[in-house]
Amino acid sequence: MAETAPPAAGPEDGRAKLVIRNIGMILSGKMEQPILDADCIICIDGKITEVGRGTEMDCGGATTTVDAMGTTLAPGLIDSHVHPVVGDYTPRQQQLGWIDSTLHGGVTTLISAGEVHMPGRPKDIIGLKAMAIASQRWYENFRPSGVKVHAGAPVIEHGMEEHDFKELAEAGVTLLGEIGLGSVKDGKTAHQMVQWARKYGIQSTIHTGGPSIPGSGLIDADMVLETGTDVIGHINGGHSALPDDQIICLCESCKQALEIVHNGNERAALLTLNTARELGKMDQIILGTDGPAGSGVQPLGILRMIAMLSSLGNVPAEIAFCFGNGNTARQRKLDTGLIETGFCADFVLMDQAQHSGGKTLLESVQLGNLPGVGMTIIDGRVTSQRSRNTPPAGRVPVIV
Repeated sequence: MAETAPPAAGPEDGRAKLVIRNIGMILSGKMEQPILDADCIICIDGKITEVGRGTEMDCGGATTTVDAMGTTLAPGLIDSHVHPVVGDYTPRQQQLGWIDSTLHGGVTTLISAGEVHMPGRPKDIIGLKAMAIASQRWYENFRPSGVKVHAGAPVIEHGMEEHDFKELAEAGVTLLGEIGLGSVKDGKTAHQMVQWARKYGIQSTIHTGGPSIPGSGLIDADMVLETGTDVIGHINGGHSALPDDQIICLCESCKQALEIVHNGNERAALLTLNTARELGKMDQIILGTDGPAGSGVQPLGILRMIAMLSSLGNVPAEIAFCFGNGNTARQRKLDTGLIETGFCADFVLMDQAQHSGGKTLLESVQLGNLPGVGMTIIDGRVTSQRSRNTPPAGRVPVIV
């Protein structure tokens, strides 16, 4: 006896079904196959369940239907390096709404490199653990404009022992703040703490380059290599980059993520890109902004890095987009940032900016232009429509 197909998901069975149809191009986030042969995506309860041709898919019973109007869909962008404090406020620049503005730049996920701009940030071990746990909790409980903020990233200090990392992990902390922003500035001590963190599933990032804030200092290639973190934070400096030979050495010696940031040295960013390409390591390149910082807030920072690396670094735009979502997803072990069944339904829909050069979105970006963001979606829910920050898109998706 033939099995009966399950009914189409929809309001009648309590599941939220999102259908995005009439997509002009789907960028996958995967460097090995950056463009998918598909024009429709179906998501159930915030997860991708099917990608293909709409004429061959069951699009009925949708809770929400989006007509992409021929625009390009990509995984939501990921900013691998931010310094949040609390909610959607940053005391670093006395600015409200910076995360909402970042969403309008196509970014759906932020990853903290330490809540270092908290006024009176505690540096004693009890205090720093308490703040990390609290930070993890308040961003878990409150997502500004729907944006996912992975926070609660303690800056390591002298005197921490293995049990401190075990306690942090058991409380839900999964990140360390930038090593080098606290009192630990020698590779041997930092390496031991990174090993403890890794043992309990906590990912680590190291500051690279000259000092950025009072209390930080130079972190050179030798310390980066000795420490052995999971991410080489702002390899192009935040703000001041290391000498060229040290950047090349890091690219040659490290299997970790090579993080390029907006607030760093653009020439050093291109050096990193070119070196990684020569070494066959472009899959290790990830992007961040390193904001809010002295340079301010950069709502379009990830898009600007994609356009800059594509245009000046001679990288196909569809590959450069992978630096800002899929590469980060894989290096950071996230369940977002890739168009893949089971992954979170986090998307940015874009089109070529009005009157920009090039015949397509990809050609326009490779000429150095920003695309126009028309919609963002997080966990299958529309979180913003036409961007107030990007140049206006030629076409914008509509909710049917």
